[in-house]
Amino acid sequence: MNYFRPSGFSILPPVVKNLLILNIAMFAITVFAEHVFQSNLSSSLGLHYIGSANFKPVQFVSYMFMHGSFPHLLANMFALWMFGSAIENVWGPQKFLLFYFITGIGAGILQVLFQAFQLSDIQSVLSPEQYEAVMTEGAQAVKKGMNFTNPLLAKYNALINAPTVGASGAVFGLLLAFGMLFPNSQIYLFMMLPIKAKYFVLGYGLLELHMGIQNNPGDNVAHFAHLGGMLFGYLLIMYWRKKGTYL
Repeated sequence: MNYFRPSGFSILPPVVKNLLILNIAMFAITVFAEHVFQSNLSSSLGLHYIGSANFKPVQFVSYMFMHGSFPHLLANMFALWMFGSAIENVWGPQKFLLFYFITGIGAGILQVLFQAFQLSDIQSVLSPEQYEAVMTEGAQAVKKGMNFTNPLLAKYNALINAPTVGASGAVFGLLLAFGMLFPNSQIYLFMMLPIKAKYFVLGYGLLELHMGIQNNPGDNVAHFAHLGGMLFGYLLIMYWRKKGTYL
């Protein structure tokens, strides 16, 4: 993907640059801690469901700086630079940073709400003994990279105790903002196929909604976190527009 950048824009504005540095540093620290101290920082700083024993409110912020793999980090940081640079140049550092955090936190909120919906559906068919097993043994199992052999218990345990990580929610907020700020800018899919930003954003959002509703068992992507970033980004931009502060 690529786009035409308005002339006079900084290639790497300060907030984007510092977010890139912080995310890369946190990934390096996470890998170091895991290999040297056998410490799983993603379990501590990733976003857990509110009903999990591992949940802490600060995780609504810290999860944005954790990534599960290098390709995960690379994809998010490339999108942060590509879309975020143009947006920060238009809005300025303070407004951009506020938008980034609100969309990232909003993404986490929608993800937790979707988890609650899924959990209520599963819990209705669990026995009291099964529920107790998840609540007492599930968190430790996930920390050790294990899970229950019963598929229903495994899914329930993953929803409660497996953390959500990544900057994707905030990045999808930036994608939405880019589509609203530069609707007719060309984005090149696979470096070849041109598409206007507004159509790309709309199509990507519909795809995320479809995949989230499908909820395939092997799909570990937090699609509703992505949608949450876009939703909160849209609401914030519309609020700014109403107040006359939207650019």
